[in-house]
Amino acid sequence: MYIIVMGVAGSGKSTVGKNLASLLAIDFLEGDDFHTKKNVSLMSAGIPLTDEDRAPWLATLNHTISERISHSKGFVLACSALKKNYRQQLINNLDNLHFVYLKGSRAEIHSRMAARENHFMALSLIDSQFDALEEPDQAENLITVSINNPVDQLVVQIVKAL
Repeated sequence: MYIIVMGVAGSGKSTVGKNLASLLAIDFLEGDDFHTKKNVSLMSAGIPLTDEDRAPWLATLNHTISERISHSKGFVLACSALKKNYRQQLINNLDNLHFVYLKGSRAEIHSRMAARENHFMALSLIDSQFDALEEPDQAENLITVSINNPVDQLVVQIVKAL
């Protein structure tokens, strides 16, 4: 199974992704680990990434996804994938991928981000995340879940939908 858990920063992509991967007995990949040092520095300074900043990151993720699929290695990837164009770059010429969209309100995300420790993403970037977000649609092989439910319920809901 090949799954990309997407949403704005603070939506729970890593937590849900790790739990989902564990339940499905497949690998978890943290999309943030593939960012360049420059991108991490920009985000740490509260500077939103541009499409140009994200391009090498998306290309690296696409290559990683492609390699894993070619070797039949299932995965859950936590990746913001905010714009439709980014999602298309991630899955370029690849099939059988599922997107799981963790949907939450700006207020809920702000609350989560304010409580978050030891993460490079600046709280000031929440607005830019929502500004960039192009909510996915059913044509994108999509499962949408509300972040207002506990993680274990979200994971069960996702597995049932898969």
